[in-house]
Amino acid sequence: MSSILTNNGAMVALQTLKSVNMDLNDTQSQISTGKRIGSAKDNAAVWAISKTMDSDIAGYNSVQESLGVGEATVAVALSGAEQIVETLTEMKQLAISANSENVDHAKIQDSLAKKAAQIESIIDSAEFNGANLLDAATTTQLTVLGGLDPSADTITVTSIDSAADLSTAGITAITDVATASTALTEIETMLGNAIDASAQLGADSNRLSDQSKFVSKLNDSLKMGVSTMTDTNMEESSARLKALQTQQQLAVQSLSIANQAPQTLMSLFR
Repeated sequence: MSSILTNNGAMVALQTLKSVNMDLNDTQSQISTGKRIGSAKDNAAVWAISKTMDSDIAGYNSVQESLGVGEATVAVALSGAEQIVETLTEMKQLAISANSENVDHAKIQDSLAKKAAQIESIIDSAEFNGANLLDAATTTQLTVLGGLDPSADTITVTSIDSAADLSTAGITAITDVATASTALTEIETMLGNAIDASAQLGADSNRLSDQSKFVSKLNDSLKMGVSTMTDTNMEESSARLKALQTQQQLAVQSLSIANQAPQTLMSLFR
């Protein structure tokens, strides 16, 4: 039955055109933003998961910054400790040469005093961002956040007790062979302590570096996961866009044909 009041064909064609236009708008939005799921209404469950992962990514970015500062602090202390080892090695050589009668013990002592002062200067200068890991009197330890749980994911670097292990104040002044022998023993003890301190700081530096690499890889994995869940598949969306544009043209043509249908009824009254 044909009716001039109700055009069923036009209504069907119009609903089809609306549906195609909505899909076309969604596809165009996905292509322009690069996001298949950009809001909760697109897919509430996936959007919620992606936002939780985004917050973890932001947290790991802060962790990486913390690890970077920690690595720099330990690196400064490690450089200082290694320099102290070299200086003590030179002092050991001087003390060995002083174990002879026919040397100028006063000049050797003067050289030792200057190198001892250099060691104290290194300890005082090995500070980064307010922390000095070569001086336990000013910095007991350095706590670095290595993960998202501050109560469990922390790395602690213990400071070196320079007053007990690296202090040059207790080295005997060389005036003769006997004092040179005593000073040599004291310097060798300090050298062993400095080597142990360097090894400890080196191990701490490696641990921080390894954790930083792990956090970086973990962060990249989270980003890839979020991308897989929410980003637009551009190849697929491009093909869908072409198909929807064709459907839109056909729907418009179908609606045009349906709108012309009532005019055919005029021929019945001629």
